Amino acid sequence: MIKLNKVTKVYAGEVKAVNHLSLEVKAGEIFGFLGPNGAGKTTTIKMITGVIKPTEGKVEVCGIDIQKEPVKAKRLIGYVADEPIVMEKLKGIEYLNFILNVFQVPKDVRAERIEGLLKAFKLSHAIMDPVNTYSHGMKQKLSLIAALSHNPKVWVLDEPIVGLDPESAFILKKMMRNHADSGNIVFFSTHIMEIAEKICDRIGIIHKGQLRFVGTVEEFKKLQGEGTLEELFLEVTRSGTEKIDFSYLDNS
Repeated sequence: MIKLNKVTKVYAGEVKAVNHLSLEVKAGEIFGFLGPNGAGKTTTIKMITGVIKPTEGKVEVCGIDIQKEPVKAKRLIGYVADEPIVMEKLKGIEYLNFILNVFQVPKDVRAERIEGLLKAFKLSHAIMDPVNTYSHGMKQKLSLIAALSHNPKVWVLDEPIVGLDPESAFILKKMMRNHADSGNIVFFSTHIMEIAEKICDRIGIIHKGQLRFVGTVEEFKKLQGEGTLEELFLEVTRSGTEKIDFSYLDNS
């Protein structure tokens, strides 16, 4: 349902943020996209969702070329950026209705969808308030509700857990599993190895714009040897840290 064929993105100054990346994500799976800061995760996600165009290569969502038929492809995607992007001068309900209008969701199904998502993320009490009064976590919840309210087949979530309280994070993970089990796709990036290990059907590790591994966590561990996912991830991305001297904290 998501297919990237030799996708490259070059920014000003000839910086290759993503370099000839090919990847297929199947229906019915949660795919975790891992990598250190600056590895190319967000750039890849923005190309999948059509926010930016690749310099080279092709992106397909559910068999649709996102460059040739961008509107048709984007209707199938629920996208949450790494930072909440919301219209802060609107009330929460006004923002949600604006998004639902964009995706042409029939009015007879809106109330039920919004009500269910607001209840799940415990945002009902604030939905009539201006978005600029929301906390960061509340804005993240509103972004998630907006992205999922048109019932898209493909969820593309960039660090979706960041900013959520533990209960909301738990609910989102349950929703991700249910969505994938219904034959859809959840593609998400994360820095939290424990989450990736627990809920992902497969993972992809990107470093310096190139895929270093694609497969299950178990396959990755067998390939790399002993250690936790976090330890093996640091080894593959060559971003292991030097030993830090904490002796100055010892007051004895």
